[in-house]
Amino acid sequence: MTYLSKLAFEQAGESSYVTILDEIRARRADFTALRHVPLDMVAKLQKIGAYRAFVPARFGGDELSPADFCRLIEDISAADASTGWVASFGVSATYLAALPPETYAKIYGQDPNTVFAGAMFPPQKAEKVAGGFKVKGRWPWCSGIMGASLVGAGIKVEGDDTPLPRVAVMPRDKVRVDETWDTIGLSATGSHDAVIEDVVVDPEWTFIRGGKPEMDDMIFRFPAMALAAQVLAVVALGAAREALDFLVEDARQRASITGAPNPGARPYVQSEFAKAEGLLMGARAAFYDTIEAAWDELKTTGDVSNDMKVRLRLVATKAARDGAEAARIAFVIGGSGVMTTGHTLGRCMIDAACVAQHAFMGEGTWTSAGAAFFDQPVMPGYP
Repeated sequence: MTYLSKLAFEQAGESSYVTILDEIRARRADFTALRHVPLDMVAKLQKIGAYRAFVPARFGGDELSPADFCRLIEDISAADASTGWVASFGVSATYLAALPPETYAKIYGQDPNTVFAGAMFPPQKAEKVAGGFKVKGRWPWCSGIMGASLVGAGIKVEGDDTPLPRVAVMPRDKVRVDETWDTIGLSATGSHDAVIEDVVVDPEWTFIRGGKPEMDDMIFRFPAMALAAQVLAVVALGAAREALDFLVEDARQRASITGAPNPGARPYVQSEFAKAEGLLMGARAAFYDTIEAAWDELKTTGDVSNDMKVRLRLVATKAARDGAEAARIAFVIGGSGVMTTGHTLGRCMIDAACVAQHAFMGEGTWTSAGAAFFDQPVMPGYP
C-alpha cells in the first residue's frame, strides 16, 4: 500500500523512479555505515526533481505544489527515512527566495537542481568588514551538507532588528565539515557540524530566515515555517508506511518456527495493526487535506489566513507524532526478531521517533497551536 508520486513518474519515468526507490532500499545499510547519503544518490534525487521542485519555471524548476512535494518526500522516506530527510531540503528553494532576486537567479539560473544545506542555530556573531560580513564559528545539525554545493550559516549582525536569524550563504568548499554525526536514528542524514573560518560574505548573499520573500511567486507566499515543518514531518509518515507494509509482506512469507499461527492470523496482531493503520490514515488525511486547502486558499484569495497557518503547523506535529506511534506499534507486534541490528521495523520505529523529536514538531508545538486558537501568545516564529 505504497503512495507513489505521479509527478515523479512524469519527471523521471515510472520505471526509473521505482528503480531509484528500490536502489535506496537496497543501499540504506550502506548509507547508515557512511553516515550520509553519497553524491551518486544525491544526483539521482536531483533527477527525480527533489531539489528543483519549488524552483520557478523561469529558472528551469518544476513549480510543484506543497502537497505534491510532500508526496515525493514520503515516497523516498518509505525507502529510507534518512534519504527522505536529505531530499526534503529541496524546500530550501522557498526560503532562499528571501535573497535578493539577482542572487537567487545566479543560484538557480545556473543550476535549478542546486543542493543547499543550512545550519541556523546558534547564530554566531558576524563582524562587518569591507566586502560584507566576516563569518566564523561552528554550527551543528547541518543535515545534507555532504551532498551540498551551497551552505548557509546563521549569523547575528549588529543592527538587525528581527528575532529571526540572518543566514550567510557561501560555497561548500569554503566550509569545513567536522563529521560529528553519530546517532541511533536518521543516521545517514550527515547532519555534521559546519565549521567556518573567517569567510567574508557579501550582504547580497545573506537573507533573514523566515523573512519576506523578494519574489512574488505563489509558492513563496505559502507560509514558510509551516512548509519547513511539513516537509520534515512527512518523513515519519513514510517510515510508518514502510513499517506497516513490511508487516503485511512478512506475514505472507513467514511460517512460525514454534508452530504458532501465521502472524496475520493472530487476533492481537490484527487488532494492533488496524490501530496503527488507522492512525496513519488519519494523520495522512489531515495532513494532505489541510495543505491542499491552504494552497487553494492562497490561489483564491492571494493569502493564507492565520487560522489556516496554525492548522498547517498542527497537522505537521500530528503527522510526526502519529507516524512515530504507528511505527512503534508495528515494532511491538513484529515479534522477537525485530530486535536484530538493522531490522526494518527497528529502523523505521527509531527514525520516525527521531522525526518527532525535531523542534518544529516538538511537544511545545502542541501548546503553541492551542494557544494560537485562543489568541494567546505563542513562541517566536509560530505559526
